[in-house]
Amino acid sequence: MKRLITILALVGLMFKGAYAVAPPDEGMWLVMFIGKYNYEEMKRLGLKLTAEQLYSINNASVKDAIVGLGNTGMAPEGYFCTGEIVSDKGLVLTNHHCGYDAIQTHSTLEHDYLTNGFWAKSMDQELPVKDMTMSFLVRMDDVTAQVLEKVTDDMSDDDRQSAIDEASAKIAKEASEKGKYDATVKSMFDNNEFYLFVYETYSDIRLVGAPPSSIGKFGGDTDNWMWPRHTGDFSMFRIYTSPEGKPATYNEKNIPLKPKHYLPVSIKGVQKDDFSMIFGFPGTTNRYLTSHGVDVQLKQSNPAVVKIRDKKLEILRGYMDADPKIKIQYASKYAQTANYWKYFIGQSKGLVRWDVYNEKKAIEDEFQKWVNADPSREKKYGKCLSDIDAGYKDYVKYNLSMQYLNEAVFQGPDYIYFSFGAFQLYGALKQQADADKNEKAKYDGVIKNQAAAFEGKLADFYKDYNKQVDKDQFIALLEMYYNDIPEEQHPSIFKTVKGKKFKGSFKAWGEYVYANSIFVDEAKLRAFLKAPSYKVISADPGFAVTLSMVDAIRSLYGDLSVVEEKINNGSRLFVDGLRKMNPSRKYYPDANSTLRMTYGTIQDYYPIDAVHYDFRTTLDGVMEKEDSTKDEFVVEKRLKELWAAKDFGPYAENGELYVCFTSNNDITGGNSGSPVINGNGELIGIAFDGNWESMSGDIKYEASVQRTISVDIRYVLFVIDKYAGATNLIEEMKIVK
Repeated sequence: MKRLITILALVGLMFKGAYAVAPPDEGMWLVMFIGKYNYEEMKRLGLKLTAEQLYSINNASVKDAIVGLGNTGMAPEGYFCTGEIVSDKGLVLTNHHCGYDAIQTHSTLEHDYLTNGFWAKSMDQELPVKDMTMSFLVRMDDVTAQVLEKVTDDMSDDDRQSAIDEASAKIAKEASEKGKYDATVKSMFDNNEFYLFVYETYSDIRLVGAPPSSIGKFGGDTDNWMWPRHTGDFSMFRIYTSPEGKPATYNEKNIPLKPKHYLPVSIKGVQKDDFSMIFGFPGTTNRYLTSHGVDVQLKQSNPAVVKIRDKKLEILRGYMDADPKIKIQYASKYAQTANYWKYFIGQSKGLVRWDVYNEKKAIEDEFQKWVNADPSREKKYGKCLSDIDAGYKDYVKYNLSMQYLNEAVFQGPDYIYFSFGAFQLYGALKQQADADKNEKAKYDGVIKNQAAAFEGKLADFYKDYNKQVDKDQFIALLEMYYNDIPEEQHPSIFKTVKGKKFKGSFKAWGEYVYANSIFVDEAKLRAFLKAPSYKVISADPGFAVTLSMVDAIRSLYGDLSVVEEKINNGSRLFVDGLRKMNPSRKYYPDANSTLRMTYGTIQDYYPIDAVHYDFRTTLDGVMEKEDSTKDEFVVEKRLKELWAAKDFGPYAENGELYVCFTSNNDITGGNSGSPVINGNGELIGIAFDGNWESMSGDIKYEASVQRTISVDIRYVLFVIDKYAGATNLIEEMKIVK
């Protein structure tokens, strides 16, 4: 960013990106404020709808066509992707990578839907998806006054948070209407404002359609986060309800959802500078992160994550390349690991390229000058930056341990996280073992129920589990943990490895654990659950690892909680002060998995000197990238035939079939699957990625290069219609020509 003459001008410019003050193309805006903050600018850019047509509590609006994709029990706290309703029968479009786990779960060597695709030509062919939910936002409300009613300036941080938590829980409970809705209160602007979100959640979700991975995942890891892109990244689901139209668990008698609103689908195409808006559930951004936080990301957090994931991916690749069964079993796990492995590499590059640390430091320096110029401001905000600084100096002592516990342990060997599900059973068995002889029988029922509940999880887990793969990850990742983390922060189980039995050999330890633990062997675990025993589980070497790691993370959380309290309190005051420092500016809160809207235009960009990227790609580019020796770039025979014959149906434009396009909409993880909508409220694409040059965008938006990559809806329709012949799905939609 160019330096201007005066420091005031410098700060005025830098605040646009560094601390979430937005030009038109930046910002993930709360949908209830569209009319207040965004509507006039959106009209200027090409919006033809009213604000009420975008967000309304009382009438059908665009927000009623947007769903958050979650897992059972996840709503309303988080959504891993977004989807959109595109028919009056509850048909949902989202990304292929958002549906990847569901597609993989239904895939076998005999029915390999990942490789070959899946299409339900009638509703009775649709496949139930376990553990997937879809949620609609019913309403949101500003509840800041209610949440902060009992909060005072002289409260301790603990007392403040307790008062906030108590008030928030009460508000959410009342809003849930005795379980009818999922409700949560979310903090915004670093705990300065609070909003109630009320959702209606549906759990009978069925897989309707998915292209083969050669289309839906074309380019694979090589093209991930890159432009130009040629990926048909979409899949299709359907929401079902009870016969009365209410949310319900799976039942053959359930009927397709009758939505309040669904998106018409436009095949008119897109042109440069066309208006575009995106509704979705962005996961997390850190636009208010200070220079101290940037420093930790660059020097500690990102390198650790990349290093650990490097090793995980290396192990998985070796086995997946050698065995087609393992390739199916671990496809989803590999994709999830690889996605943010590459992201954090790109984020670090972007933070350095855009000099984000110094940019934020300059703003913080100017903020401190503003604070020091007024005694009342100095009293309230004078210590916030120094508190953040002091907090981070302690934070770095523990952060690396947390990264390793998360990445190498609980996202490492699959059995460790899985065995965590037996904790309640273990607790009941221990209570029984410790109880008086006459009291032991009262635990029988609890133990039986806990064993049955855990047993119900075994089939799904072991379907996609390979003992040898898991063992190799265990040995490699825990040895990395041992070597890279200070000894005083080691989990107690590492003393076992250093002892006489294993003499520091992680290979010997791993071989022992995997030869003797019931948790790495389905038959042994099922036998144990038929007659659960405290003696057996307490002596299990695999469960001993889990217990030790849980103790380690509890201890670490205790150390971190004090540190994070100082950082969080300082950040709360800093963000509050920033907004008061520039009261005329429009600020948006960081993403936190709540429904947001972003708007902008279809745009090309210049990634580096002398290089220009057009805003759209064509099917010709797929053929240019074809490489039959690499799984990532295989092109199906049927697709080549259609391309050669130029048999594109009504989905081409001047003889060209467009595949993907870029826009300057501001999105992040969680927005995957979000609808890209034109000024008429029609679907023109499905967002699925950001570009490599903008990987630092969760911390600092860079307008010149930050782009959303979307699959053109015409390519989606072409694949459904001409490639797959699933005309039944085309007929469901309202196609606008």
